[in-house]
Amino acid sequence: MNIIVTGASRGIGYALVKKLVQSGNHRVVAIARDAGKLQMLKNECLLLNDKSDVFPINFDLASPAYSFKLLPAILAHFDNIDILINNAGTLIKKEFSELSDEDFDTVFNLNVKSIFKLTRSLLPYFNQPAHVVNISSMGGIQGSSKFPGLSLYSASKGAVAVLTEAMAEEFKEKQIRVNCLAYGAVQTEMLAEAFPGYKAPLLPADMAAFVSDFALTGHHFFNGKILPVSLSTP
Repeated sequence: MNIIVTGASRGIGYALVKKLVQSGNHRVVAIARDAGKLQMLKNECLLLNDKSDVFPINFDLASPAYSFKLLPAILAHFDNIDILINNAGTLIKKEFSELSDEDFDTVFNLNVKSIFKLTRSLLPYFNQPAHVVNISSMGGIQGSSKFPGLSLYSASKGAVAVLTEAMAEEFKEKQIRVNCLAYGAVQTEMLAEAFPGYKAPLLPADMAAFVSDFALTGHHFFNGKILPVSLSTP
């Protein structure tokens, strides 16, 4: 399958690309800002599966250059897409009164707008069927526990959940299924930023194994669903 993973240079995204190449001879475009870590990822994937095709693309998803830089880079490697995993995200931890307009733009541009822009850019190239997996958080689920300092992060992840439902409805006739996974606590760098000293019950590789299987098969069972994937929240 032809698969795109954003936010592939660390945490769950990094582990997810490795898990995908272990699960079959898939062709994976890995997108992130850190070119060095992407190259390291490609090398590790070759050790895991010497037939793997991992194509690193160094790109800042907050950049406006989707149509003339990112899309041509993706299409240079394959001209149709089976799976898009919108995994990239960022977090700013500040008290509400200290947040700036720039903080709002930074969080929403990456966590929400990049999903909108990348999926819209790729619409003509999705196979039928195809699967778009958006990554949210338990913090974005209505009625879940909320934590001081994470208002923008939680709000952006709530927007991802509703956007997922709307996209699924819009893309029904194109046979593009869209689902959302809302993560609980996973031991990543981002979790350490939000909750210093907290020990999560899952490692990135654990969650990556679940996401890999869901991305490959979940669209046969779900569409427009927000699925909590959580043993705990801090």
